[in-house]
Amino acid sequence: MGEGRPGVAATLRALNEALGRPAALWVKESGARNLRHRDFLAPRAALSAVFPGGQVPPEAVSAVSSLRGPAVLPLQVCLQTPAGLAVQVRRPEAFQRLLGPLPGPASPAAGARTGCVVLHCPALRSPAALRPRHLRSVLLADHLAQLLRAQGVCVRLVPALSEERSWDVLRQLRIYWPSGSDGSSLTDAVSALKAALGRCPCAAACEQGPGTAEGVICKVRLKSFMEQQGLLGYDPNLDVLPVTEGTLRSLAELQEAVLQCPVSDSMAPPTSRFPSSSCCSIVHVVNCEEEFQQQQLDVLWRILDPGAHTALQNHLVCGPVKVTNPSSPIGADQYFQLRKRQMYEASVIKYGELAQDKTWTEVIDTLTVAAIRFEMLSTAHRSQITLDLENSSISTKGTKSGAFVMYNCARLATLFNNFQRAVEQGTYPPLPPASELNFSCLREEGEWLLLFNYLLPFPEVLQQAAQLPPPSKGIRITANTETVCKFLIQLSMDFSSYYNRVHILGEPFPHLFDQMFARLQLLGAVRDVFHSALATLHLPPLSQI
Repeated sequence: MGEGRPGVAATLRALNEALGRPAALWVKESGARNLRHRDFLAPRAALSAVFPGGQVPPEAVSAVSSLRGPAVLPLQVCLQTPAGLAVQVRRPEAFQRLLGPLPGPASPAAGARTGCVVLHCPALRSPAALRPRHLRSVLLADHLAQLLRAQGVCVRLVPALSEERSWDVLRQLRIYWPSGSDGSSLTDAVSALKAALGRCPCAAACEQGPGTAEGVICKVRLKSFMEQQGLLGYDPNLDVLPVTEGTLRSLAELQEAVLQCPVSDSMAPPTSRFPSSSCCSIVHVVNCEEEFQQQQLDVLWRILDPGAHTALQNHLVCGPVKVTNPSSPIGADQYFQLRKRQMYEASVIKYGELAQDKTWTEVIDTLTVAAIRFEMLSTAHRSQITLDLENSSISTKGTKSGAFVMYNCARLATLFNNFQRAVEQGTYPPLPPASELNFSCLREEGEWLLLFNYLLPFPEVLQQAAQLPPPSKGIRITANTETVCKFLIQLSMDFSSYYNRVHILGEPFPHLFDQMFARLQLLGAVRDVFHSALATLHLPPLSQI
């Protein structure tokens, strides 16, 4: 079909324009109860603010009903109701446009680089063993990198992992972080920074003596520079910074990452919402306990390298991670092993001896990674997380857990495996092409919920999760990094409810095939959404559980 893939934002924009108002009057419904009567609503209160008595002129109502557009959902009826102006979608046509043959390549042009972001995670420089609070910022940076790449943004991860220590816990959690670096280029960069220090009016030579920390090259007066430049949003206690070789090496690594970013004359993508991709943007992903030290590094870099890129530094700050009932401070590796043991025990309770089979080792590893990632990422990054190490909610039954999401993903895999075996045995014919399916068979409430709340908005969910809007003032930014986890949890709950209620693979009677094939097409699209969303969390889909 030539209409293209419909979207929520495009439909809402068209609805507002049809009423001749640029203001956002319309809302998309999502609850099952309201969706029985309407799909979009312009609430009475909003209409009353722009139309006398809230009464929309008949010609405007007619304009809404006749809306058409390449990304606009097909509308069936527009009615004045006590709640406001209500619109229903022509659902069979909506199923056809979202589940039918793809209209062609999506824009923007495939493969085009649309900006560069350097994600800097200072927790990986910690000389001590990683703690859960460090793990939170690393997992967040890893997830954000995947989200940005999915939008065509080039991402550089800093710092490179030192080869002198073990990073087993990162590998176990499927965090793919670069390791090693070009020592010679870093040495040259450190030398250049030392030279800049020598010319810096804010720097004072540091004589070694009693009370002087070992390795300090000089001291830099940060506060005077901040006052001169009018920098806002920094801790007022920033003052004098003792600069060491390690400090300069950290800056050198950041500079190297900036130099590796591709330079483009195009504007930065709306998903990253940074001024220009001719200079890459730097995001420091830090836990709240590291924030002060990172602000020191930020200001020092601005002093020594006053370029456009250092002015594009922003700080994404993670809230605290509170660990309850610890017998002693717990490391990230101990946390992983504890959750893995709890997942194994929960699996044995649910599946018995089957979960003790060696083939389940990989399944339990994946469930453990999912449990930890959802535990760390399903809460807004600025909020506190509480880890209860004894009374864990990691069980395979909890609807808020990563294990529950993986379980439902595996149910879909089992469904399609069973269908394929039945096809091979001659029980069912193969699934016909999408253009031959009868989507008017999809009349069950849960089917519209899956399409309207998940398949339709999914591309926009990924775009919103990757947005890094610049701060209105100061240096802190906020990202919706919890969006994908929450989306997957809600999708799993609604899919599970539908799957428990509806028998997909029915009796092999030809008169039932139309409905079965339409449902399989729908659930195949749901499976693709699961896989795409899980990929941003570095989680492979499970084929069994």
